[in-house]
Amino acid sequence: MTDTTPKYKRVLLKLSGEALMGKRGFGIDPIVITKVAKQIKHVVEHGSSVAVVVGGGNFWRGTNKEARVMDRATADYAGMLATIINALALQDVMEHQGLVVRTQSAIPVQMIAEPFIRRRAIRHLEKGRVVIFAGGTGNPYMTTDTAAALRAIEIGAEVLLVAKNRVDGVYDADPIKHPDANKFDRLSHSKALKLRLQVMDATAFSLCRENKLPIIIFDLQSTRSIERAVQGDTIGTIVYNDDADEV
Repeated sequence: MTDTTPKYKRVLLKLSGEALMGKRGFGIDPIVITKVAKQIKHVVEHGSSVAVVVGGGNFWRGTNKEARVMDRATADYAGMLATIINALALQDVMEHQGLVVRTQSAIPVQMIAEPFIRRRAIRHLEKGRVVIFAGGTGNPYMTTDTAAALRAIEIGAEVLLVAKNRVDGVYDADPIKHPDANKFDRLSHSKALKLRLQVMDATAFSLCRENKLPIIIFDLQSTRSIERAVQGDTIGTIVYNDDADEV
């Protein structure tokens, strides 16, 4: 019989908006979001606590051409609102799968989400609920990567899972522009910062390094990707503590 004991008991999953978009050019792919919900349900049923941070790039990105005519802070706030749309969609789909879900937002939206309160979030997780963190950090100039690292540390997650859209790990160059780019199976936080890898922003990498939080970066479209990452299977790229030999 296969051992289904998860390696990680509490995880934070970062879902990019682009990952929820799937092969579409905009919005949410219902097939993708349903697969995500089913995988999260499987993970929870096997004993792990799951929190989720969602991005908003499938609706809005502050770096898009349309946003460049706007003040940067205003564009970033618009992006935070996009993450709330994704959070509500994910919450609804997960609830249809039988999960108990709570959405907490860094931006007050009392009619549709709780405010972010660290102790309440941890209590939800202890009760077996899935917690979705929306609104980024609530501050402009901060990405949802940074929000994911911050929330993971705050709730005591054992690992940060970063699910990308058709990106199966970390490379030493953009694999789309450079077909000969080399993929890392493992690398340290410090090396990731030194190489200025674009798969996550430097602030997020720095937070994880300072708090010795490992990161697993993988392709959401890969078969059972979330389940395999929580299980401890080899998938994507592991970014590990600088002073650790193993994750």
